[in-house]
Amino acid sequence: MSDFATARQKMVDGQVRPSDVTDLRIIDAMLAVPRETFVPKHLRPVAYLDMDIDVAAKGTPGRYLIKPVVLARMLQAAEISDTDRVLIVGCASGYSVAVVAHLAGEVFATDPDPALAAAAKANLAAVGFSNVPVTTASPAAGDSAHAPYDVIVIDGATEVDPQPLYRQLKLGGRLVGVFSGVTPPRAMLVAHSPADFGTRVLFDAYAPVLPGFERVPAFSF
Repeated sequence: MSDFATARQKMVDGQVRPSDVTDLRIIDAMLAVPRETFVPKHLRPVAYLDMDIDVAAKGTPGRYLIKPVVLARMLQAAEISDTDRVLIVGCASGYSVAVVAHLAGEVFATDPDPALAAAAKANLAAVGFSNVPVTTASPAAGDSAHAPYDVIVIDGATEVDPQPLYRQLKLGGRLVGVFSGVTPPRAMLVAHSPADFGTRVLFDAYAPVLPGFERVPAFSF
């Protein structure tokens, strides 16, 4: 077993499984996806640590692969089936997309950084998912061209209520993400019911805020 494969197994056994992730499809997906492919070469030795990893180009604002445990627990709450159409917003270098591609019927992804969107396409092709569309767009805009979705995953945090994304959910659809406009920040699930969009707290969590999801500072007098 290679060093990376050993580290991947340790990530799953030491981080993911002990955090109440019991969905074997998610476990298998995380064991199958080489996380080191999605980080810069100089960061590959830390690819499997319990940390948010900055994958942005040097000199540009930080963009992150969120902690494996946070991603796994959100995906478990989303209950993605093999017939679901899923949108990942703010996909960065594409790791979350590759994991979800093992679970869903169709996957679409967006990222606001053209260089990262291109990197995500290349990385996904390298691990066997060359047919996943990755477009350049603000996370807040979603991808209306392929809506509606069964599941939308915010691959990071939002300080604002992402109402435009709710409108891209199917009836019965679910959105998961880290909502950091509350204290403490929490991973939440938003479900589209016939009457409204219901919100359920999943667990306390931290993730870096995605561009476009920052809170606008309020003026005080």
